[in-house]
Amino acid sequence: MASIHDETRHETHESDRWRGAGDRIEALLDSASAGGPVARERAEQLVREVVDLYGEALERILAAAARTPGLVDELARDELVSSVLLVSGLHPHDVETRVRKALDDVRPYLGSHGGDVELVEVSDDGVVRLRLLGSCHGCPSSSVTLQLAVEGAVQAAAPETTAIEVETDPGEPAAATPGVFSVDSLMSHVRDPEQHPGTWMAAPEFADLAPDEVGGFTLGGLTMLVCRLGDEVFAYRDRCPACGNSMAGTVMQRRAGGAVGDAVVRCPTCRAHYDVRRAGAGVETSGEHLDPLPVLVRDGVLSVAVPTAVTG
Repeated sequence: MASIHDETRHETHESDRWRGAGDRIEALLDSASAGGPVARERAEQLVREVVDLYGEALERILAAAARTPGLVDELARDELVSSVLLVSGLHPHDVETRVRKALDDVRPYLGSHGGDVELVEVSDDGVVRLRLLGSCHGCPSSSVTLQLAVEGAVQAAAPETTAIEVETDPGEPAAATPGVFSVDSLMSHVRDPEQHPGTWMAAPEFADLAPDEVGGFTLGGLTMLVCRLGDEVFAYRDRCPACGNSMAGTVMQRRAGGAVGDAVVRCPTCRAHYDVRRAGAGVETSGEHLDPLPVLVRDGVLSVAVPTAVTG
C-alpha cells in the first residue's frame, strides 16, 4: 500500500507534468514549423479544433454543475480546472474576483511579516494596482515576497492582466530608511519583463518537520534553513549574514522576555540571533537579516520559491 508521502509525491509529479503542458504544446508547434508554414498552420488549426471541442464539452459541464449549489465554485478552485476554463474563456469568476482570491492565498505569508496587501483596482487595460499595508513595504523580504508570491499568484489566477503597480499605505512614511527597500526598488524586477525572479518548487518534505523544529533542505541547488512554528513554515537561505557561515545545527528558542510565539535562531559560529517570524530580521543588528524564501501551499502542496539565479 502506498504511503501518504508516496501519494503526495505522485500528486506533485502529476501537478508538475500538467503545469508544463503549455510549453510542450508550443514546442510541438515549433517542431511543426520545420515542415514549412503550411504544416505550422495545420498544426495550429488542429490545436484550435481540440480546444473548441473541449470548450464545448466544458460549457455543458458547467451548465449542469450550476444546478448543484457550490459545485461550480468547487470546480473553479482546482488549479488545473481553473486553467482550462481560463483558456476556454469559461471561467465563472471575473478577473477582479480571481485576483482577490489570489491575494487571499498569499495573505498568510504577508501576515507572517507584519504586513498585508489590498487590491485597489484592476484597470480596463489589465493593470493590477495594489496597496501594501502595515510593515510589508519596509520588511527586508518585501522584494522577494512581491516578486515570487504576489506577482506569481496574480498572474496564475488572472493571466490576462498586463502589469502590477504597488503603492504603500498612505499612513506610512513613503521615504526609504536605511535597510528598507523603497517601493520603486521592490518592483523593479516585476516591471521588467526580461527579469524572472524565481521558480516555485514543490517541497512536501517540509511537512515532515515537527512543531518548533529546524531542518536543512536542498532544493533547486539551493541549501535552505526551514523552521516550523505551529502550522506555519518559514524558509531562508542557509547563510548567516553576519559571518557568512552555514546555520546548520541551529535550534529555535525564545528570546529572554519574549512573548508567546516568539522564536529566534542563533548562528552556531558567531552567535548572532535572527527573528524567525519577522522575515529573519537581526536581533542585535537591524541592518542584517536572513535571506527569506516564500513558502506557500500551491495546488495542495507546500512549495518554496527558489531564485532563478540558482535554478538556472
